[in-house]
Amino acid sequence: QVQLVESGGGSVQAGGSLRLSCATSRYSTSSYCMGWFRQTPGKEREGVAAIVSDGYTSYADSVKGRFTISKDNAKNTLYLQMNSLKPEDTAMYYCAVDPAGLQTPEELRGETYGGLDWGQGTQVTVSS
Repeated sequence: QVQLVESGGGSVQAGGSLRLSCATSRYSTSSYCMGWFRQTPGKEREGVAAIVSDGYTSYADSVKGRFTISKDNAKNTLYLQMNSLKPEDTAMYYCAVDPAGLQTPEELRGETYGGLDWGQGTQVTVSS
C-alpha cells in the first residue's frame, strides 16, 4: 500500500505556477521530517525542499525564492508551491518522509542517511 500520494503535477509555461500535494495516511506531518525531491532521466535526484515538525525549512539553492514547502497537519498533507517556473524545473517530483523521525531537513534533502519512504511521483513539465 502506497503511504504517500502525490498530486498536482502538470504542464505549464515558463513563469507559471503549480502546487504539488502529498497526502499521507500513515505519517503525521506534525511529527516527521518530510521533503520534496525531483529527478530527470540521466540526472541525479535532487532534494528540493524539506520541512521538519516545528516548521523549519531547507531549500536547494536552485529553487530558493521561487518554491515554498508547507504542510497542513489537520489534513496530513505536504505541499510544494512552485512559482516562476523555469524549463529546468521539468522533472518527476517525489515526496519523501524520514520514518525514523531523526533527520534534519538538510540531512533529508541530502539523503545523508537514506532510509526514506517515497511516493510514486508526479510529473511537472515547464515549456519555454
